[in-house]
Amino acid sequence: MSMTDGDLAAHLAHTAGRILLDVRQSGLVSGASLGKAGDQTANQLLVHALRQQRPDDGLLSEEEKDNLERLAHRRVWIIDPVDGTREYGEERADWAVHIGLSIDGVASIGAVALPALDVVLRSDRPQPLPPGAPIPRMVVSRTRPAKEALAVAETLAAELLPMGSAGAKAMAIVRGEAEIYLHTGGQFEWDSCAPVAVAAAHGLHVSRADGTPLVYNQADTYMPDLLICRPEWTERVLMAMRALTD
Repeated sequence: MSMTDGDLAAHLAHTAGRILLDVRQSGLVSGASLGKAGDQTANQLLVHALRQQRPDDGLLSEEEKDNLERLAHRRVWIIDPVDGTREYGEERADWAVHIGLSIDGVASIGAVALPALDVVLRSDRPQPLPPGAPIPRMVVSRTRPAKEALAVAETLAAELLPMGSAGAKAMAIVRGEAEIYLHTGGQFEWDSCAPVAVAAAHGLHVSRADGTPLVYNQADTYMPDLLICRPEWTERVLMAMRALTD
């Protein structure tokens, strides 16, 4: 019996994560070379597995040359073998594996592995959200926090939590470790497809920074901005963003 899309996404994310940990723990490569070796090794597994398991679907991977033939497909797997390559190479925990499935442009199925924490979060098995904090915590890039996110954090008197990969930040909201993830520094479809599917399934707000929908499987894979947050903070974040652009 073939696996469901959710089971396949979770199995691929978990398996790739284990391989990445093995590569890192081998001690044979380090730093930037470790990141490159991990990316290439995980990508080979994921691409071959998806082409075998879902031969009729399109595929977009950060580590593969883009094939615009995917635009003819309603179903397109959008993957990031290592989200947070720098953090992976630095032997930190805030990196992730993203396996997302876009259906008609919507991030519909997703699994995000946090291998260093031995955790896989998935869209088809949502858990109740933990209670939120009264003073919002906002995850931001640990190396280049966007000025808009910093301004919104100041408006909301939010606590800043610097963190690595986009997947790690998004899953911090799902796991109840923060309330708001606002990114305005530009990303690509593979940075957010799986995390958005998982976050939406858990009842979180997901959109562009202006509140408009996120659309995937586009010819241009660049995505300028992203908002993932608990519903009770959505309107305040969007109002603060509008005040910056008015």
